Amino acid sequence: MVVVLTQIGRDCYAFCYAAILNLWAPELATLQPAAAEPLSQTGVKYEREYSILKRRIQEAGLLEKRPAYYALSITTNMVLLVFCLVVLFTIGTVWGQALAAAALGIVSGQLGFQLHDSGHRQMFVSSWKNALVGLVTADLLLGMSYGWWVQKHNRHHGNPNDVDLDPDIKVGAIAYTDEQAQARRGAGRLAAMYQAYLFFPLTTFLAWSMHVTGLTYLVKEPSRYRRLEFGLLAVHAAVYLGALVYFLGPWSALLVVLIHKGVGGAYLASVFAPNHKGMPQTGPSSRLDFVRTQVLTARNVRGHPLTDLWYGSLNYQIEHHLFPGMPRVNMRRAQPIVRQFCLEQGIEYYETSFLESYRELLGFLNEIGAPLRAERIRV
Repeated sequence: MVVVLTQIGRDCYAFCYAAILNLWAPELATLQPAAAEPLSQTGVKYEREYSILKRRIQEAGLLEKRPAYYALSITTNMVLLVFCLVVLFTIGTVWGQALAAAALGIVSGQLGFQLHDSGHRQMFVSSWKNALVGLVTADLLLGMSYGWWVQKHNRHHGNPNDVDLDPDIKVGAIAYTDEQAQARRGAGRLAAMYQAYLFFPLTTFLAWSMHVTGLTYLVKEPSRYRRLEFGLLAVHAAVYLGALVYFLGPWSALLVVLIHKGVGGAYLASVFAPNHKGMPQTGPSSRLDFVRTQVLTARNVRGHPLTDLWYGSLNYQIEHHLFPGMPRVNMRRAQPIVRQFCLEQGIEYYETSFLESYRELLGFLNEIGAPLRAERIRV
């Protein structure tokens, strides 16, 4: 179980600001593209293509920061978080507490999007402000490592769906390639056979995986702000668990924790998984230029105000991967520009519906498990 969990998956503002500004601000990790290698003539052509697209996006004003929007978004998230906690601690029935815990899981998902945007520097021009929001959101409010998440997500953005380099397709509980499936043994092989059926139940462990993996990263990997994160994580654990046990008692607290983490993890996985899973994968012999890598490996989910809210605008996955620093509120306006550019360049731009994205995801997982099921039948 520990292996599965490990693999799946504002009073403190002033303190954080002082620590970051005085000690670690220059070193705080943010999501930046890797240094460019010398370009061939073909590379120059592809770079020119991206420059054309970027100029169109800039001329539309879509790369400009939207601090007022994010101030409102952060405030809204905090109000919802406090409201859920007040309901949780004041309601007297177990069913009411269970519903409040589920709502808290949804709010935690929205806080996850807040962490995501801060890591991409979407919110503010100043790096320390983005880092401040990221550290408080991740470590203090969610109990996961900001430093771990940033470096992992940075590698994903640089190598989406790369079978060797993308950490998001190296998750051991789910097999995303035939090679991964064939390498499984024992219970892992059995799980891979039927992973399309197990996928959604396994997503309820995602939050636990993020807690464990992030803490492991802080223990084993160098981090210039490790002490700050350890301190914030300790405060989170003490306040979160202490308040639940004090106000609800141990058994109700356990129920709330399980529901909160299960719903929050499933919510985030339901947003992240359709973005790339089942789309073309790349490797050492099939890597593409930047634009085609970001467009062809991503799947958009058709936009609607409610869809945009539910996905944190990550349903515009193509636009996000092309311009990760673009504020989420601008994604919808960027879409027709990017779509038109792809049409001009002959690049396939893929978009589908909410339900169809999950059908494609589960079909892909079922296809990966099919050879294992066939082998079992022959035996």
